[in-house]
Amino acid sequence: MMAWIWTGFILIAIVFGVISGSASALSDAAIEGAAAAVRLCISTGGMICLWSGVMELMRRCGLASKLAGLLSPILKFLFPNASRDENTRQSLAENMSANLLGLGNAATPAGIEAAQGILRLDREGRELSRLVVLNTASIQLIPTTIAAIRAAAGAEHAFDILPAVWTSSIVSVCVGLLAEFILARRRK
Repeated sequence: MMAWIWTGFILIAIVFGVISGSASALSDAAIEGAAAAVRLCISTGGMICLWSGVMELMRRCGLASKLAGLLSPILKFLFPNASRDENTRQSLAENMSANLLGLGNAATPAGIEAAQGILRLDREGRELSRLVVLNTASIQLIPTTIAAIRAAAGAEHAFDILPAVWTSSIVSVCVGLLAEFILARRRK
């Protein structure tokens, strides 16, 4: 569906560019936009590789399991059934750790493993919906992806958005969990 929507946008832009007589400006903007997109992907990719490597080092040196121990009370509260299984709890902790570091891409494999474990242990799906809320709204202590995009766009201080990110991510997680709780109560 999205492919059709984007194709429609492009066709509309071409038609209006031809009608308004600015087809050459449209083609120049397309070329410039493509070059900017490549620069953004390369700079963002570098930052994601760096922090994904940090996550792998954390996993290999045992720091990820220590962080899982710190997150254990929160995980037991939010995921009472899933936290009983060691592998699922470890996947949940890795997922939350990656999200805390602002690494949505690195959080995805652990999130998929956690979701599979939750589905084995919780047939009602409440804990799975909670995992989706936490992944969507995730609290980010270090928003690495956003900082990489800001740096690529020429921001002088890429991390000066930290207070706003902390506030908005905490509020969004609280509102999301509250909505999940209310909707789960209505389902019963």
